[in-house]
Amino acid sequence: MSSTVSYWIFNSARNSIATLQGGQRLYSRYASNRIKSKWRLFPQGPVTLKNNASCGIALQKAYRHTSTEEDDFHLPLSPEQVNEVLRAGESAHKILDLVSGVPSSVLRFESNQLAANFPVEDRGGVAACLQTNGLMFGVFDGHGGHACAQAVSERLFYYVAVSLMSQQTLEQMEGAMESMKPLLPILQWLKHPGDSIYKDVTSVHLDHLRVYWQELLNLHMEMGLNIEEALMYSFQRLDSDISLEIQAALEDEMTRNLSLQVAFSGATACMAHVDGVHLHVANAGDCRAILGVQEDNGMWSCLPLTRDHNAWNPTELSRLKREHPESEHRTIIMDNRLLGVLMPCRAFGDVQLKWSKELQRGVLERGFDTEALNIYQFTPTHYYTPPYLTARPEVTYHRLRPQDKFLVLASDGLWDVLGNEDVVRLVVEHLAEVCRHKPDLAQRPANLGLMQSLLLQRKAQGLHATDQNAATRLIRYAIGSNEYGEMEPERLSAMLTLPEDLARMYRDDISVTVVYFNSDSIGASYKGS
Repeated sequence: MSSTVSYWIFNSARNSIATLQGGQRLYSRYASNRIKSKWRLFPQGPVTLKNNASCGIALQKAYRHTSTEEDDFHLPLSPEQVNEVLRAGESAHKILDLVSGVPSSVLRFESNQLAANFPVEDRGGVAACLQTNGLMFGVFDGHGGHACAQAVSERLFYYVAVSLMSQQTLEQMEGAMESMKPLLPILQWLKHPGDSIYKDVTSVHLDHLRVYWQELLNLHMEMGLNIEEALMYSFQRLDSDISLEIQAALEDEMTRNLSLQVAFSGATACMAHVDGVHLHVANAGDCRAILGVQEDNGMWSCLPLTRDHNAWNPTELSRLKREHPESEHRTIIMDNRLLGVLMPCRAFGDVQLKWSKELQRGVLERGFDTEALNIYQFTPTHYYTPPYLTARPEVTYHRLRPQDKFLVLASDGLWDVLGNEDVVRLVVEHLAEVCRHKPDLAQRPANLGLMQSLLLQRKAQGLHATDQNAATRLIRYAIGSNEYGEMEPERLSAMLTLPEDLARMYRDDISVTVVYFNSDSIGASYKGS
């Protein structure tokens, strides 16, 4: 992709961004809880958290620690109640042949989510590209509220899918818009990010997506972008649109308020695109993706597909120093945070670390009720040469092999407490347990008496009942295991009964997706080639 094309894609939107119209009001119920460890708004007052990590948090006046008051004591959960809480967010989906006659390289996926913030700030999604081949899986970790994570989870896959379309398909899309006919379907959602708060501004987002595909049409590329380019430019273009949408003259109050909340909150993102044996992973921030690999000798290993973009990544530190004057090298990272306030060094939104001071003042002085919208107005002490933050992803390509058995995508709430190897081990143990407890009906008559006996056995297992979802098992061990990796039921129950105002101080939102690959299909593709 030439520098001319790059400039075209990212800068022409500034002149063609659509004007938002309407007249609805955003009520205070959309304001988000701002308690989030990734942001430190008051660095001089760190709060000591688990594992001796220090993190500053900002508490709204309406929130106070009340866990010592009599009304807030919670009785321990029973094993059944623990399972009910842990499994409430489960989802699973078997992948059918999406391309006629060709088995998918993905067998199925399992996902789950456990909230620590209220409302939860993580999002996740799975979708199939309908005009091109491929499945997309994503995990989005919000901070400073859930608005940005919600917006990115709903919109990013569309940008990627459009980027991969051929010139002919884009022409059909544009023709349908001009003639006011139905658009070609772009995505089939297999796991939707959740109930949208943006339903009333969906047409605005479509307008901006249309601007993007119009610019792709003007490039006259017959086959569209390749996957690496599509991921790279989709991340950056969506982040640019998020920034520009609030800079535009917006008349509709609801749209203005939502756009402000999206731009001033933030989200890290990790997404995978699977097309046959071709696996691409794009990451911006500190979510993570790993592969579980089983060698021919039966031994399991972990293959990391991403690197965390934070202060512990030497390559990321070098990048930041290259992009800013030498006089700022000592202040870019302070207390292991970007400018002393933000843990990840790449993210969507967070315009406080991207815009000039003048632009921030100009936007916020348009009459927004920043207090009701939970928008914090602050500037880091050493804020001289923005932008300091980028949504540019790091893209990794891996050609799937028959020994690549599963992919795990998760937000940092999981990786903060479980290592890569621990995650692979837990998924492998989960597969072994599920296989061991699966009734072999092919060897025994499947009569009603046998089925009733099996159901009674499962009910009698109680706490020891096997999780049917690998993501649930990972979350269970993330919050319930001790320093030796052993499950402690009392600890698990206690972590699940923490009051809302304390839960975030002991654990983070956790979102996990486990993708299982079809080794037979992958092996067949090698034989065919």
